Amino acid sequence: MSNRIVGVLAMDYGTPRNLDQVEEYYTHIRRGRKPEPELLQDLIDRYQAIGGVSPLNKITDDQIEGLGRILNGNGDGVTYRMYSGKKHIAPFVEDAVRQMVEDGIREAVGFVFAPHYSTMSIAKYIEAAEKGVEQYGGPRIHYVRQWHLQPLYLDAMERRLRDALSHFSEAERPGVKVLFTAHSLPERILKMNDPYPDQIRESAAAIAQRAGHSNWGTAWQSAGRTPEPWLGPDILDVLRELAEQGTDNVVICPFGFVADHLEVLYDIDIEAQALAKEVGIKLVRTAMLNADEDFLRALATVVRQHAAKE
Repeated sequence: MSNRIVGVLAMDYGTPRNLDQVEEYYTHIRRGRKPEPELLQDLIDRYQAIGGVSPLNKITDDQIEGLGRILNGNGDGVTYRMYSGKKHIAPFVEDAVRQMVEDGIREAVGFVFAPHYSTMSIAKYIEAAEKGVEQYGGPRIHYVRQWHLQPLYLDAMERRLRDALSHFSEAERPGVKVLFTAHSLPERILKMNDPYPDQIRESAAAIAQRAGHSNWGTAWQSAGRTPEPWLGPDILDVLRELAEQGTDNVVICPFGFVADHLEVLYDIDIEAQALAKEVGIKLVRTAMLNADEDFLRALATVVRQHAAKE
């Protein structure tokens, strides 16, 4: 039996734990610049619209606990120690790295709760982790850069897409437009040959093929409020166009996200749903992965594969 210990650095965006933390959180996102009062109030209003607080932190805790249980139930003799690091709220990624060093962790696997790689998303988490490694003197971390084509992840998304399509009659299903959505990023990534847009299309095509549904497309959502252009088309614009074309039934599959949080519970369930009703579209959203066993087994497979590289 091996007595090998591997740290698992699970990284995510983070979210305020209460409304009092929203300004601090928003300021951190803006790299120390406090948001204008109207922008701050808009974000607070969005949190209030979904109940006053996002469930993301609780879901992430459940994901990490469940992932650790699966990893350590494998019987391979490796002990996996779980650590949570967040991008915009404590415990930050660097805090998690410091804790690993204090616990004597010498090797680790780092991953982000997001399937698709971008130099403006996943790479930033890795930079933060490496900053911690440099500052605290370890550990050696193998990074998962993307898992958008991991078979168990695709299977989990296929099941959720089929469930969403079941809300329509068999006669209606061929005409249901499935829109795969992900968080928009600044359009300048296109000039950087960033793989993000291609990976979005690759996993969308793979899920649609698995589900046997050919009527699909991609759209972007939750663009930042900055002067520069962001990737489009935006999901709201696409819904308007579909209504004009006579489409009555739509499924949104926000597969760029892995949990119920603000970008899903507000941007889709409230904002997009209100627009859909206004333009006469029946809109169904696929269920999120959250801490479901099928998703966590996909992540466990990815973590073990990277741990084996040591």
